[in-house]
Amino acid sequence: MPARVDAGGADEGRSDRKRRVILEAATDLFLRNGYLGTSMDEVASVAGVSKQTVYKHFSDKEGLFQELVLATIDQVGEPFYEALPSLEDTDDVEEDLRALARGLIRIVMRPRLLQLRRLVIAEAGRFPELGRAYYERGPGRTAEALASHLEQLARRGLLRVDDPSLAANHFLWLVVSIPLNAVMFGGSETQFTPRQLNRFADTGASAFLEGYRSA
Repeated sequence: MPARVDAGGADEGRSDRKRRVILEAATDLFLRNGYLGTSMDEVASVAGVSKQTVYKHFSDKEGLFQELVLATIDQVGEPFYEALPSLEDTDDVEEDLRALARGLIRIVMRPRLLQLRRLVIAEAGRFPELGRAYYERGPGRTAEALASHLEQLARRGLLRVDDPSLAANHFLWLVVSIPLNAVMFGGSETQFTPRQLNRFADTGASAFLEGYRSA
């Protein structure tokens, strides 16, 4: 009996690895060639697996595309959510909001995430539900999570917040809007140095505090 368990575990491990390799190959292809320009045959070739193996894990190209988009957005946001609890017991709200802003802007401005954002926007007409899911699990979830912590800071008298959700969205947009818009419209040739991104983050956090700091 133990031998069967081990064998099953090994099979499951191989299956998981193949699924991950397929997702990685599909991500590269979709970002490079777009949705219409990518085929399941190409995914199989780049992943080094058979087309049957691809279909064993993903029923069709649409399902593969949707899974890689949502898996990516869930994964990249985790560092931000992990940093949020640092606000709960802060004794320097300005410093901790600045640190949060710097972490946020580094996540949002990752080249592959920017490419994925462009692709989802480009395909929003074809996949409106995916566009909504991307927003809900990306910017929407981020704003919701931040709102609850801003509300706690208001209860402690550190901020003046009447509408936590609106305040969270103000913070997020003050921090990321300038570089994000520049890159989304300017393409991959538009780039910012870490120092420039830190400046956007710091000044965005400061502008937020000017409007929401308790008197």
